[in-house]
Amino acid sequence: MKLQKILSRFLKLHKKEIDLSLDRINQLCEKLGNPQHKIKAINVVGTNGKNSTIQACYSILKEAGVKCNVYTSPHIQNINERFVFNNEQLKDEELASLFEEIEKKNDNEPITFFEILTACFFHKAAQYPNNINLIEAGLFHRFDATNILKNNLASIVCSISKDHLDWLPKGQRTIEKIVFEKTSSLLNSNIIVSKQNSVETTKIIKKSISKNLSNKLFFNDDYSYSNGENGFFYYEDKFGGLKLPLPNTLGQFQLENISTAIATIRQLNLEIKDDDIKNGITKIENIGRLQEIKSGKIKDLVKKNRLLLDGSHNEDGARVLNEYLQTLDCNKHFIIGMMSNKDHEKYISYFKDISSLTTVDIPNQQNAISGKKLKVKFQNVFNAKYEDNVEKAIKSLTLKENDTLIITGSLYLAGEILNLN
Repeated sequence: MKLQKILSRFLKLHKKEIDLSLDRINQLCEKLGNPQHKIKAINVVGTNGKNSTIQACYSILKEAGVKCNVYTSPHIQNINERFVFNNEQLKDEELASLFEEIEKKNDNEPITFFEILTACFFHKAAQYPNNINLIEAGLFHRFDATNILKNNLASIVCSISKDHLDWLPKGQRTIEKIVFEKTSSLLNSNIIVSKQNSVETTKIIKKSISKNLSNKLFFNDDYSYSNGENGFFYYEDKFGGLKLPLPNTLGQFQLENISTAIATIRQLNLEIKDDDIKNGITKIENIGRLQEIKSGKIKDLVKKNRLLLDGSHNEDGARVLNEYLQTLDCNKHFIIGMMSNKDHEKYISYFKDISSLTTVDIPNQQNAISGKKLKVKFQNVFNAKYEDNVEKAIKSLTLKENDTLIITGSLYLAGEILNLN
């Protein structure tokens, strides 16, 4: 309850949820003694795959006994997920104490919710100067609160595609502009660029960072992976090849994210053993990202049928989810809820062989599109039906043996499902 009261006060500090600027975060961090200058960081930018890549890095580093701090957003089930220090999430009491300390320093000055949370992370992270900090950028990167470091160990550029277009000027809602926002202010250190959804996007990224003096690694040019047989895949870079077990995550795209994580860690000469990589990638905790739900209240409703939960919410996320679903020989039923600022028709157009589609409302999210309106938007692509909540939606389905249910469209919906489950 105390934690929620503090978070409620944080939300009232600025009239806007998002206000892209570095001024407020810089001013607050200066009051805190600029903690962001005292940490070792790996920054992760992009549109899709950021959290998955961070979790792969984190799992490998933990396996090697390396202490990490991790800052990600948004959280799926609780705010504590964003604040990992010394390989442990902060407990409610510790988090409330941290928040109160920074709130006092801020002295009621205007600052956005994300900005003050970022200042909280930097302040706490500085207490562990030897830890590696895995930091996920928020909206874009150039004016994102995480972009106030003076140096870092590396920057990872995950898959970039069109998303959050409503934050760009109408005449500049292009992939070129998005790449510029995400990559033009990367620090000079190491830049590792993940597999992109097109050759053209990779070319745009290369052009954007051409004057950056960093050591640069590109997927396929400098590191790659290939599918193996009998539960293995193969990774290769300038340090040599690795025969690796398949990870405990689903989807081909996760092999791309994991390969980028491996490339980053090997590039930094952290003395990570091959066995740490092999074991680490089989212990990745990545909730809400193509996650199979195997037990719980919601799982009980689908009985013996398979239940997949995925927080994808843009066209590239839909593309890679569909690629995975096409490997399954079964009927596929979708339950979808989305935020209002997404390209809904474009998102749904990527999915093939849909057996049924039900739209739902996302509870507790004022910026979500209503399930009724989403149903209307989907009508041009597929004949959807509407239920006001997920439990009703599941009960309305006629699932046959071996059918799969996919709940997707939003990380916020994924969080609601996990909490219900």
